[in-house]
Amino acid sequence: MMNKIMKPHVEAELRSFVGTDVYIHSEATSFVFVRNFKIHVTHAYIAGDGPFRAALRFDGHGWLRMEALTHYEIAGDGRLLLAGYDDRGRMNAALHIGKEPFPE
Repeated sequence: MMNKIMKPHVEAELRSFVGTDVYIHSEATSFVFVRNFKIHVTHAYIAGDGPFRAALRFDGHGWLRMEALTHYEIAGDGRLLLAGYDDRGRMNAALHIGKEPFPE
């Protein structure tokens, strides 16, 4: 079940991936879709007062940034699921991070 983002808690979860290899699943409305993009996370941040922005620096020379995030869930398999919903309950953005590949 998705919960509203609590910044300190979600930032701690994001930072737990620093120094590890992770798989990314990312979507933004209908114009961006990435699945099982493997990166080595070197920095992780969450910013804003809601909706939030999450940023992951990977391999020391690239950034992945997702905006308009409102909700999160920590899945039983250790994956962090972030999503952004509009005022009508429609998902506009998603950023999922896990240490194992996502199902195809």
